Amino acid sequence: MTTNGGFEPVFCTIVPPHLLDQLARHDDPAIAERAQRTLERDAAHRTHRRITAVRTTAAPAATPSDQPNRTIYDAGHQETLPGQKVHGENDKPAKDATVNRAHAGLGATFELYLKAYGRHSIDGAGLPLNATVHYGEHYDNAFWNGEQMVFGDGDGTTFLDFTIPVDVIGHELTHGVTQYTANLEYYGQSGALNESVSDVFGSVIKQYALGQTADQADWLIGAGLLAPSVHGTALRSMKAPGTAYDDPNLGKDPQPASMDHYVHTSQDNGGVHINSGIPNHAFYLVATAIGGHSWEKAGQIWYDVLTGGELPSDADFAAFARLTAAAATSRYGEGKEAKAVLDAWSQVKVPTS
Repeated sequence: MTTNGGFEPVFCTIVPPHLLDQLARHDDPAIAERAQRTLERDAAHRTHRRITAVRTTAAPAATPSDQPNRTIYDAGHQETLPGQKVHGENDKPAKDATVNRAHAGLGATFELYLKAYGRHSIDGAGLPLNATVHYGEHYDNAFWNGEQMVFGDGDGTTFLDFTIPVDVIGHELTHGVTQYTANLEYYGQSGALNESVSDVFGSVIKQYALGQTADQADWLIGAGLLAPSVHGTALRSMKAPGTAYDDPNLGKDPQPASMDHYVHTSQDNGGVHINSGIPNHAFYLVATAIGGHSWEKAGQIWYDVLTGGELPSDADFAAFARLTAAAATSRYGEGKEAKAVLDAWSQVKVPTS
């Protein structure tokens, strides 16, 4: 954990370890081997991230551009990063659909943060957005390693290409936003908040790209990622945590929707991908109670807390809830926005006072 306000290096993947652990115990040796290999690669990256992480907070030399600077690399199914450059910012669409989806997803994330919140890229200072596609053989994950995005192609049996859901891209890049702002420690409730913030803005980015209101959105994280044979719709549901999948191979979605079912575990950094269902559901309740576009008010409240400088790196759910209540009142007064925030946290059994 972080000490003395230092930077905690974080390696963040979209597929939680508990899902890959489940697959690694599968009777089919091919499924088990692919999951085990993904877990091994993730563990190696996590170790490398702890050794090499550096937090960059230098101010930009000039006003950053309102246009993204995207570069896509192809790992060629190897595990060396970044791989061969295959697409630049001003290039025409590639013949490779995976490259084009990665380019578009980086752009959708950049646009949401700029247009909705005036933020220039991940670091607020115009950070170039780099991504590597076709990473590894049957690699079942996507991740932000502190410097760039990396996408596996999936195994075709459980997971499809990880560039398919734009919210996966937005989720992972938002780990970068958190890295440069609140720097939430990746363990326990602060780690679950770290994951939840990424789910929140991943979903908001998808809704923004589709022009959806909160009522029109599906509130699923990773819809389209699961192979057709899997009994499930996505990795997580913000609307109904615990219902995203119930599959013989993956097991049942373990996410709780309230503190009544909070999961105490030492796995997955204290259940960061599991208990994130609680603040996820709170945001869904806030956004749908306020109505309209989720990025305009609900998202603004969450963004204010993430970037406001008052959120401690070891914040628990209650601390985050109190700050969202204060942010809602500060920005919108004692109206329906503040009431929506208080009601949502009450419904998920997190105190705000």
